[in-house]
Amino acid sequence: MSWSATARYGLDPAPGGLGLVQDLLNTVGAGAPRIPDLLAEVAEAQAWVDEATAQWAAVTGQRVPRVALDDDGLTELRAFRNDLQEATAKAQDAGSGPGALALVLHSATAALQLGDSGLVRLEPRGSGWRRLTSLALAAAFEGQQADTRRRLKTCRNLRCRVAFYDRSRNNSGVWHDVKSCGNAANLRAYRARRRAQNG
Repeated sequence: MSWSATARYGLDPAPGGLGLVQDLLNTVGAGAPRIPDLLAEVAEAQAWVDEATAQWAAVTGQRVPRVALDDDGLTELRAFRNDLQEATAKAQDAGSGPGALALVLHSATAALQLGDSGLVRLEPRGSGWRRLTSLALAAAFEGQQADTRRRLKTCRNLRCRVAFYDRSRNNSGVWHDVKSCGNAANLRAYRARRRAQNG
């Protein structure tokens, strides 16, 4: 089993539960030729949600009750995905310092649980799309605590915006794929500089 939305772009997933955040971002339609949006219709979205929550449970070792979507829930989930994508892009452009994302876009319910091993974990709550939002926000929060969240980025190519996990040593990646997105942008920039020089 894998994070299916991320796998269709040929990318390696972010570690742990952060893979859910990346996979949710990658449900968007992108690429050339265009890969379809997995949240366009309820049936396709439900199939993705079932796969993603099963993968999240496998990665985190936590049980997830079935998340059922309806038309209204799908609309809310798409709005959450869009805001998450925008916030991710802003965070990578502004850095991850305090106050970089001051406006609260979404909130979700979660509980802190003490296990018999002495470990405290964050337990997402809610039902339907709210449960999925809670899972994603909990994973993003845990990624912040582990300092891995800042490595989850969206491709700087505005036609693409695929989410990738930056594994570069200095966290300087800006393209999900240098060959398909980076080379084209660099070539356009080079040609623009040449035109400017030649007057």
